[in-house]
Order: sequence, then C-alpha cells, then structure tokens
Amino acid sequence: MDPVILEKLERILAAKIELVPDLNIATHYVFSRDGFASLVEKRNGAFGNVGTPGLVTEKGFAPLMWRGEQGVFVGRGFEVMATADQVTAIRAFDRDLNEALR
Repeated sequence: MDPVILEKLERILAAKIELVPDLNIATHYVFSRDGFASLVEKRNGAFGNVGTPGLVTEKGFAPLMWRGEQGVFVGRGFEVMATADQVTAIRAFDRDLNEALR
C-alpha cells in the first residue's frame, strides 16, 4: 500500500473515524463517527474532496444547515433541530476527517 495513503488511514483510525464498507459506491468513500457521515471522493486510488457532513437517521442523510442561529439537519422530506452538542460533535468530526486526509 502507498505509504501516504497508509499514513492517512492511520490518522483516520486514531481519530476513531470508520470507513463504512460495502456500500457499492463507485465514486466515493463513506466515513462515519458518532452517527455522522461524510462522503469523500475516490480520486486515482486516493482520497479527494471531503463532502459536507451530516446526520445519519432512519429516514436518511441530513446535512447541517443554518436558520439564523439555529442549526437544523435537513434531509429529503424531514428536518431535525440540532442540539448544541450535535453541532460541536459534527464540527469536530468534519475537522478531524479533513485533518486526517491532508
């Protein structure tokens, strides 16, 4: 395995972020932690751009949006108000994932 990719995977594991297996998505990897997920482009056998993180629910994926000062997870046909703890956690997940893939 390419040493650069191996180093990135080690940083992902150290941040307690999981690679979601077997989703049959040809163009993206899915990474998750604590009920949040992000898509990451597959680019030439490596990692590309990181997508917007969101909450994974039984109704589907819901990225965090803002309505004034209120965070809201908005999915197709549903909304969930975000708690302050969820906002803190999703921001930490996004930061950790982006730092691990640099």
